Amino acid sequence: MFASLLAALAIAVAPQEQTAAVTPDQTSDAVRLEDVEVTGRRLDSLIRSFVDEVAAPNPNRGIARWDTRLCVGVANLRGEAAQYLVDRVSTVAEDIGLTPGAPGCKPNLMIIATEDGGALAAELVRQHKGALRMGGSGMDQGGAALRRFQETDRPVRWWQVSMPVDSETGMRATRIPGECTNACTNLSDFAPTINVFAASRLSTQIIDNIFRTIVIVDVSQTSDVNINQLADYIAMVSLAQINPDADTSAYASILNVFAEPDGAAWLTDWDRAYLAGLYDAERTRKSLRAGRSEIAASIHRAHEQSQSDQPD
Repeated sequence: MFASLLAALAIAVAPQEQTAAVTPDQTSDAVRLEDVEVTGRRLDSLIRSFVDEVAAPNPNRGIARWDTRLCVGVANLRGEAAQYLVDRVSTVAEDIGLTPGAPGCKPNLMIIATEDGGALAAELVRQHKGALRMGGSGMDQGGAALRRFQETDRPVRWWQVSMPVDSETGMRATRIPGECTNACTNLSDFAPTINVFAASRLSTQIIDNIFRTIVIVDVSQTSDVNINQLADYIAMVSLAQINPDADTSAYASILNVFAEPDGAAWLTDWDRAYLAGLYDAERTRKSLRAGRSEIAASIHRAHEQSQSDQPD
């Protein structure tokens, strides 16, 4: 899918050289998670506010995440920079329990560098809209979001497609328009079959998995950050469903790096706790709000664990 997509675009870009220099220690006045005293309501409130700000599940769906396998591909960057992005994003993915693909794997996370992010995004949508909006219920952010993906001027923009699946079988739990089984004559031939193993008003077998992500890097707007910061920013926005309009200025987060390049050299404690919470959270609660609560609880546990691990 991605190989044919890139071949169709045939865009030649001469990206700028980037180095792997590490920025100085953080100097931002934003709240750092490790500095927050565990005093009950204050920490809970901060965590919930952060989760509410950054989480961007698809409409009427739970918060999605990658299942197990992640294969990172990079296009239009020179070898050393491209390899660093692949290695760094794969390392972050492995740290949260995912399995990075071996060399030569088929990418399901594609990072594309360009000198004009808007033009590339518009061309992707023009030629491959069916791959970006497959038509299944709850699989993407919707038409308005796709227009913003093309029109918003950002150093990094991303588009994700997720799939509701049966957590018991791993089978797809939504119908793709035009697809059917058997003779394609009955209504049941056009919908997936879900065998309910334990009916409950509180839990569900259906969970949401990210299965395709495109990240466009506008190299003309990234000169103020180094390759370390860029890689960790991409890891954050591609391993989770992150709101591109999130206001995280009150927190020490890699998501602020383009507004404040000296604020974070890598993923911060807030970022790592969010990813850890997302991939540790229970996902079979029926309430859509429960997903955020599970992540917040996981972040709280991770914070308590990190505090207990510190030497006296």
